[in-house]
Amino acid sequence: MARAAGKAAGGNARLWPWLAWALIIFLADQFTKTLILGYYQLGDATPVTGFFNIVRAHNTGAAFSMLADAGGWQRWLFTGIGVAAAGFILWQLHQHPQQKLFAFALSSILGGAIGNVVDRLQHGYVVDFLDFHFSFLSGLFYRGHFPAFNLADVGISVGAALLILDELLRLRKGS
Repeated sequence: MARAAGKAAGGNARLWPWLAWALIIFLADQFTKTLILGYYQLGDATPVTGFFNIVRAHNTGAAFSMLADAGGWQRWLFTGIGVAAAGFILWQLHQHPQQKLFAFALSSILGGAIGNVVDRLQHGYVVDFLDFHFSFLSGLFYRGHFPAFNLADVGISVGAALLILDELLRLRKGS
């Protein structure tokens, strides 16, 4: 019994760095969104470079504004998915805190998912503000804007890419 309690305490100690990383992503995301909400009106934009603007956009949908015009029910669907994902990630982090790349990836996703869930609960939409635009050959062939996103989305995307890398490395190591 004492051995099981000691093992659980050691596992929890190894979990804290991953939770701290998720908290850092969450706080940075919420801080930057608070700044955008305080200084920008919906649709305002400030050019920063020839390919990047700071904007204020509201996303009621999912990635790339999927289901943004669905009528409001999607807010609760995506909130539920985010809460379920956060619960699953916490369980996985508790099970595998020693797998550093895997845990870093999951905690990055966790911080971002919670940041976007908080937005949906607080505002009914996710606040986006990073706007990259591009053109090839001076606009002769293609010109466009990547959908606006935020730091939570960066955490989710980087975490997803790292999960793929972790799996590829695991498969390579196994063969």
